[in-house]
Amino acid sequence: MKAVTLYRPGILENALGGFDRYFDSMFRDIFSSPADRIFSRVPSVDVRETEKAYVLEAELPGFDEKDIEIRLNGSELTIESKKLVEKNEDGEAGNDNGNFIINERRASSFCRSFKLPENVNSEGISACFKNGVLSLEIQKKAEAQTRVIQITK
Repeated sequence: MKAVTLYRPGILENALGGFDRYFDSMFRDIFSSPADRIFSRVPSVDVRETEKAYVLEAELPGFDEKDIEIRLNGSELTIESKKLVEKNEDGEAGNDNGNFIINERRASSFCRSFKLPENVNSEGISACFKNGVLSLEIQKKAEAQTRVIQITK
């Protein structure tokens, strides 16, 4: 395996994988309300490969770095967040400034997992969060990096 891949436990990683995703999305669309689909908070992720590392960037607008948890378990990298609605002492949505009359912003959470390739240095992962974008740099093992060999005369 050469690149970072989305990890979906329970889904066969074969030709039927695409069908499974289509099937899942079809039922998700049927059984979820339009508001649920609009407010879905699954972050968009870009993964690119450089000579020395993989770079994963996730868009997380409205999240704060204290809301985000990054875990590595073996070769499984998980990014998770739980954002809670403020509640007052009566248990209703609101804070010390009063109860909401209209509350269209929602609490949200997400969990995305990725299976890392074998050439990753698990000790060489760094994270940066700036302007709503989480950037992870995942270093490759030194022996996996390309090196140029000079020809001598």
